[in-house]
Amino acid sequence: MRRKDREIKSKAEIIEIIGKCQVCRIGLSEDNLPYIVPMNYGYEYIEDKLTLYFHCAKEGRKLDIIAKNPLACFEIDCSHKFIKIGDEDWDYSMEYESVMGNGVISLCNEPEEKLHGVKVLMKQYIKDKDFDFPNHIMESVAILKLEVAEFSGKRHLR
Repeated sequence: MRRKDREIKSKAEIIEIIGKCQVCRIGLSEDNLPYIVPMNYGYEYIEDKLTLYFHCAKEGRKLDIIAKNPLACFEIDCSHKFIKIGDEDWDYSMEYESVMGNGVISLCNEPEEKLHGVKVLMKQYIKDKDFDFPNHIMESVAILKLEVAEFSGKRHLR
């Protein structure tokens, strides 16, 4: 990381950022070409292990790529604010908080795992409700799980 002064060293602070953001971009690679997709997500951080969950259609380019190459990266950012930092016309900067990482992404195949993943995802957006989904709903979607190998955070707030 070039700007060490913006690096977030506390895993707890990084997890807090993951909890307040709304969109996660996953990066995949197909035939050595990058493919990036913005997605809704949910997360778990248990015993120093970060897992991200996503939902999507049961077919499509994303799943085709994952079947060939399960290595993925991700990026999450929020707290954006364009700010004036000096008197000159060019003295502006951007406030932000971001998290990046990589790992292995896979399809959740077992019904219990799919249900768990979608419940984790829903908690990202509606924190105080416990959801239950009927089988026909769960059968109509795919749930992806990204087991994160490494991640880091960066922040620029005034």
